[in-house]
Amino acid sequence: MTADERAPRTIRRSIISTDTTSTAGRHRSVPPERPGRRRWWAGAALSGVAMVIAGAFAVPALADGSTETNPVARAAHAEPATPGTPCSISARACVDLETQRAWLIRDGEVVRGPMTISSGGEGYETPVGHSLRVYRKEADHVSGESRTPDGRPAPMPYSVFFNDGGIAFHAGDPARSSAGCVRMETDDAKAMFDDLQIGDKVQVVEGSEERTARAGS
Repeated sequence: MTADERAPRTIRRSIISTDTTSTAGRHRSVPPERPGRRRWWAGAALSGVAMVIAGAFAVPALADGSTETNPVARAAHAEPATPGTPCSISARACVDLETQRAWLIRDGEVVRGPMTISSGGEGYETPVGHSLRVYRKEADHVSGESRTPDGRPAPMPYSVFFNDGGIAFHAGDPARSSAGCVRMETDDAKAMFDDLQIGDKVQVVEGSEERTARAGS
């Protein structure tokens, strides 16, 4: 994905982030409640919780940062690694940002890879995530902002979106860094597109950090 390829965000971070906490604003006095108001607010709160829980299953998990000590990362490290990769056996796709390699995994075994990729460049790094999820696929996706030299929308063939902000696997020149996406050779991108399904787990990691964390867990 080029610097201009970021797709507009269509999902709220407050709904899909399960690994971060937020603090409330300043406290303020609350006027006396009218009869029945407490019960109304309780019902509304329960409805809101239900909506958040339901929405969480319809959107991708956010990247959990570079730390290897958060609960999502620890859960991944508790699983065996897929042989030949730095990712856990529950992953369907694995990306090692250090070696710029990716693997397609099924039932804990590599079915394609290692594949050469290019991830985000300086200031546009592809975020680390241990439980990202495929949430959209478009074989003929084009950028909504970036243009080719002749003015046409820049193509992003075989796009498989797996993280907030339009981060995706897609066909492109793996010799050039992206603005956060994972670029792949066309045949590899098509293989990812054909095999990965909505909801499949994607892990994007730093290989040496994964090995160290697993050794210590």
